[in-house]
Amino acid sequence: MRGYVARKGDRFYAVIYEGIDPITGRERRRWHPAGTDRAAAEEIATELAERRRRDGGRERSSLTLAVYLTQRWLPSKQLALRASTFDSYRRVIDLHVIPHIGRVPLRHLRADHFERLYAELLDGGRANSKGGLHNKTVVEIHMILRRALDDAVRRGLLVVNPAKIAHAPKRRPLSSNTSRVWNAKQLHEFLTSIREHRYHAALWVTANTGMRRGEVLGLRWSDVDFDTACLSVTRSLVSVGYELHETRGKSRTARRSINLDSRTVDVLRQWRDQRDAEDPEFDRDDLDGHVFCRPNGAPTHPQLLSDAFKKLVRRSGQPRIRFHDLRHTHATLLLKAGVPIKVVSERLGHSTPGFTMATYQHVIPGMQEEAARTFAGILDACDTSTGFSPVEVSVEGTPTRRGPPSVEGLRPAVSMVAGEGFEPSTFGL
Repeated sequence: MRGYVARKGDRFYAVIYEGIDPITGRERRRWHPAGTDRAAAEEIATELAERRRRDGGRERSSLTLAVYLTQRWLPSKQLALRASTFDSYRRVIDLHVIPHIGRVPLRHLRADHFERLYAELLDGGRANSKGGLHNKTVVEIHMILRRALDDAVRRGLLVVNPAKIAHAPKRRPLSSNTSRVWNAKQLHEFLTSIREHRYHAALWVTANTGMRRGEVLGLRWSDVDFDTACLSVTRSLVSVGYELHETRGKSRTARRSINLDSRTVDVLRQWRDQRDAEDPEFDRDDLDGHVFCRPNGAPTHPQLLSDAFKKLVRRSGQPRIRFHDLRHTHATLLLKAGVPIKVVSERLGHSTPGFTMATYQHVIPGMQEEAARTFAGILDACDTSTGFSPVEVSVEGTPTRRGPPSVEGLRPAVSMVAGEGFEPSTFGL
């Protein structure tokens, strides 16, 4: 540790350099009053610097992972992260990291600490002790720890980031059992059964657009264009510690425009009329108000909408699904109907069509069968349009008749003749 003498007015101070502050990243120095004699001040500075050199590593060696994460790293990230992201980091650290390896000193961390942690979380990491966490969740925990310890290396608290060396589980796509979806008949019956309920419009828009819960509740009347039948998704209403926060959306691609069908536009018009009737203070010209709000105009808490949805599903007699599964239902029905995956991806606000494909790959098997039948139909149409029919060849090699083969297992010999609708193969040319 370095020490030197500084003068302010007629007094001297012994100044001790204490390294880089782990939160601000700035150099940290401590000033000690040393009287009016410079020689005495230099002796004090030398003594304090030597004492700091002997004891300086004690604080860093005793700094545990729990203290570093909760008292240093997380506070430094609070302003940089969205409120919902910061809260998820805090909950992950409190629930899954600190109980397992929180007491390990930061400088004693090794890759095997993290590998054992991931194995324990996969085996029985749920808060209710009923099973383990999904691979995707454990990978996200791994990424949080990597970021945190990268900052520790950058600030001089670690030499090497052991989380980078540790082997994390592979990110596997969620199985089809993770989300359940309704077919078109079930969705239609559900929406019909709740027609008189106050949340009918919100659930209708969710099912017909595939919007996330926070995006639906974050809609304002300025985001609804009745003339062009279009919604602008620019914000999301999220709950952090049961307090409402408005964010700019989950990602850049989450901010998007969604085209509406005429029935959905009518549902929104009727909902606006209902708001006008139920709230004397409702102003049609006030475009800043939330679309799906409470009777008094206050924003609707996301948990209230989810709880109401659970009750409505139970009463309707339909298979139980989560609120978020309305979004999956929307995407699945579009994909099965043959809508291009790029269009579905843009409608959902996914980062890339590849992500949409990976998320809904369980829909693909049924679409493969349909694709096989479609392709066979294309060839059948060619047969019909060209007048081509199989030729049965006799033993002598002369045609005996045209039409389907009469002998089981005998394949017809097809003549590739110009003018018959077929062209020679050009593969590789």
